[in-house]
Amino acid sequence: MYETLLLKSDPRGVTTVTLNRPEKRNALSGEMIAELSDCAAQLAAEPPRVVVLQGAGGQFCAGGDLNWMKAQINADSATRAAEAGKLAAMLGAWNTLPAPVIARIEGSAFGGGVGLACIADVAVADTATKFGLTETKLGLIPATIGPYVIARMGEGRARRVFMSSRVFDAQEAQELGIIATVTDDLDAVVEAEVAPYLACAPGAVAEAKALALRLGQAPGPAEIDASIEALVTRWDSAESGEGIDAFFGKRKAAWVVS
Repeated sequence: MYETLLLKSDPRGVTTVTLNRPEKRNALSGEMIAELSDCAAQLAAEPPRVVVLQGAGGQFCAGGDLNWMKAQINADSATRAAEAGKLAAMLGAWNTLPAPVIARIEGSAFGGGVGLACIADVAVADTATKFGLTETKLGLIPATIGPYVIARMGEGRARRVFMSSRVFDAQEAQELGIIATVTDDLDAVVEAEVAPYLACAPGAVAEAKALALRLGQAPGPAEIDASIEALVTRWDSAESGEGIDAFFGKRKAAWVVS
C-alpha cells in the first residue's frame, strides 16, 4: 500500500506503523510526509485501540530528508509554503489522532524524529538512543515541529536544546520530557504501555485524549501558521543554502569556528 511505511495490525486492535526508509535512517521525505498524512486519515476514520509508531532498521527517524530540504531551498515561494504546510498538517493529524500513540524509539531521533516523539502520547526509548534538534547546524530551524516540542518540554527545558544542535542521550531526553521511559527492553516496555488501553472503552479514550489536548492548549492555527511561515522564511535564507551545500560537499559551513 505504501512505499515508505509498513502497517501491521494484530487481533487485539493494535496497529504498528513502521517508518520504512532504513537506508536513509527513516528520514522524512516528501513521499513519507504524504504517506504519513494518508495513514493518519485512515487511522482516524477507523481508530485502532492503540497505535505504535516505530522505525525500521534499528533507527527511529533522522529528521527531514536533506534532498527534500534542498529542493525546497531551490523552489519558488509558493512551493515552499505548500511543502511546509504539508509537513505541518501531517504533524497536526498525528497529534490529534483519536487513538493513543506510543512511539518506540531506538538508534536516533533527530529533528523531525524528535517532533514525532513529541506528538506521541507516550514515547519510550532504548538506552543507547541519541537525540538532537540539529537544524541550526544546517542553517535551518526546528519550525514546524516547534509547537509540539515546546508543548511537550515546556519553554525553559526546550531552550536547553532547541537552538544548539547538541546531541543528547536518552537519559537527558527523559529529563527534558521527550520520552517517558528509558529501557534496555523496548518490546517489554511498549507492551506494558499498550496493555492498559486494551481494558479501556475506545471511545472514552479518544474523548479523554481530545479533552487533554483542549485543556492543555494544544497548538492552534495561529501557532501552526507561524511555524510554517518561519520555516518558509528560513528556507529562503542564505544560511540554509550554505548549510545544506556544506553538508553535501562534506565541508564545514562558513559559520563554523574551528
